[in-house]
Amino acid sequence: MEAFEYNVSAARIIFGGGTVSEISGEVARQKLTTLLLLSTPEQDDHAYQLKKLLNGNIAGVFSEASMHTPSAIIKKALTISIRTGLPHICIPKTYTGSEMTPILGETQDGQKTTRIDPKILPGTVIYDVDLTMTLPTSMSATSGVNAIAHAVEALYARNTNPIISLLALEGVKSLADSLPRIVESPTDVASRQSALYGAWLCGTCLGAVGMSLHHKLCHILGGSFNMPHAETHTIILPHALAYNSPAIPEVMKRLADVLPASGGNTITGLNVLLQSLKVKRGLKDFGFKEEDVDKAAQIGVANPYWNPRAIEIGPIRELLRRAWAGEDARADL
Repeated sequence: MEAFEYNVSAARIIFGGGTVSEISGEVARQKLTTLLLLSTPEQDDHAYQLKKLLNGNIAGVFSEASMHTPSAIIKKALTISIRTGLPHICIPKTYTGSEMTPILGETQDGQKTTRIDPKILPGTVIYDVDLTMTLPTSMSATSGVNAIAHAVEALYARNTNPIISLLALEGVKSLADSLPRIVESPTDVASRQSALYGAWLCGTCLGAVGMSLHHKLCHILGGSFNMPHAETHTIILPHALAYNSPAIPEVMKRLADVLPASGGNTITGLNVLLQSLKVKRGLKDFGFKEEDVDKAAQIGVANPYWNPRAIEIGPIRELLRRAWAGEDARADL
């Protein structure tokens, strides 16, 4: 076994059904007095539900959080927590798993960059399965594949380790098993529980090791072309993995073992999974133009970054073309 380093997340996890009701006790445990509630505009009704659970003892509700975290929004909201060091509690409603990371993506002037700071990691994450029961199947599917992408790249990260690999494989298995069941039966509690569990594991992986080609391309498509976050991860994942597959044969074998219907082939397993989730497969479905492929490819190779396979403009351009067109992934890039 090779030498490795493993940094343990300090976040406290509360997982189950109806756990959001524990918010008052958690606030008391942390000796907090006045809270600012943050949400997206679409979720502000849940913020006001929290206000009731807290008996109105809040400073206010900030409901301007948005996709790709524009710098203007960050300056308004995160200054209060991250840049002052004040504690924060996360209550996720989707399966992306990003609440488990010390990573902040920030978009300014059409460029998305990431910032890593331990203060970004919440002190407590409350996973309440009940809050996911009404999550639309389309968002359930794409946010879940977004989480799978975190685990996939963690398996071949330069600084991966045996603990993260175990978490990653368990996370992928949980989500790959549960997401198709959610699409067919959205109110199945056991499937929702399994998906939320998998999201937690996959998010933990993202927060512990570095990411590579897949996340780089998704940041480009989100920051420079305003592609939707989870949907972009869903479209790019099989193609990015196909690109890297010649350099990571052992990872491909381990992933095939946890993907249903893979037949021993990870790329096949991912293609089948996305088909079963009934998600859109092409960037063109979200406004990305074919003439944008070259620009995105050029940005993708402009700044060197670690990846298990060397970054080459030709195959990257073809990867993006296939993603634009909505083709099945193929391991011939």
